[in-house]
Amino acid sequence: MTAPLTPEDVRKVARLARLMLTDAEVETYTRQLGQVLGYVDRLSEVDTTGVEPMAHAIEMANVFRPDEPTGSLPRDAALASAPKTDGRYFLVPPILDGG
Repeated sequence: MTAPLTPEDVRKVARLARLMLTDAEVETYTRQLGQVLGYVDRLSEVDTTGVEPMAHAIEMANVFRPDEPTGSLPRDAALASAPKTDGRYFLVPPILDGG
């Protein structure tokens, strides 16, 4: 069993995360995080003999389509909704100095 979570622990984590917590928030988070860590501590007592390690509770499958070349949008259709073009390319305002 791990040592109980203290308000100082919560303040340290908050400081590392650059969070400013009130005393009331520190008290609330100390209690809530303590409950979570207590639950995790209880899980370490479970007999997992014969259980294979896993990254996900259910089988994961790639749901993406195959990465194969397909037809592209015709140039005229792509340029049709652009505010400015030169007929072949999108025209955009410059974003860098010329020098």
